[in-house]
Amino acid sequence: MVNWARMHDCCGEVDRVPELLHRVEREDDAEAWTELGFRLCLENDLVLPASFAALPRLVRLASNTPRARALAGTILQRAAGRHGCDDLFADCAEAVAEFRVLLDLHLKSRPDDYLAGFLASLAARKQYHWSAALGDFTDDFYDFACPHCDAEVTIAIGDYGRYSAIRDWNLGDVDRRDLRPASPEGLTGPGRWMHETAVRDGQEELARGITYLFGDAECPRCASVFNIVDEYAFANCPGS
Repeated sequence: MVNWARMHDCCGEVDRVPELLHRVEREDDAEAWTELGFRLCLENDLVLPASFAALPRLVRLASNTPRARALAGTILQRAAGRHGCDDLFADCAEAVAEFRVLLDLHLKSRPDDYLAGFLASLAARKQYHWSAALGDFTDDFYDFACPHCDAEVTIAIGDYGRYSAIRDWNLGDVDRRDLRPASPEGLTGPGRWMHETAVRDGQEELARGITYLFGDAECPRCASVFNIVDEYAFANCPGS
């Protein structure tokens, strides 16, 4: 049983969120959903005790209500931040597991909002960095230092090309080098799940982009070759 007296929302209130949850559980109240989104997922990636307290009830609604699915997904995508609610989030483990199954079924239906569901599913699998960084590979960029010469390298994967380059703010991306995609058969861990899921659901561009993301790049400065994911992880999630 949730002790709502201790579950403040972004306004510091403890009674408004349970009232709004009761409203959306009775009917698909657009006004209540809008206010819930504000109170549970304020801007700047902030989540609060009320966000995690509400998560199991949102998951129960998520199979029938797209707004619930979207809000639960947003909460999960922000769960890796410094929210001071680790104990509350741990209590949501069963709801997260249920949400993971629900999202997989949703993805199999090939919805129009496929990428949003895919990113939420990554968060439900604790792949928070990819949930935050992954795009649809029409205009994706990843920046980090070459592990050998420390040059700032831009990785581009999109409609305009799939390359590594040195970014010049006057000239654009210069000295481009083609990326070397990973073999789908050689993918492991999160990369394997991401690729197999995209292929299963007919998301060809997403699947192709993932092979480049998990492939290798050549540094335009020193010509050394490195794995994109390894260097991204080192630069952005060194504890992984």
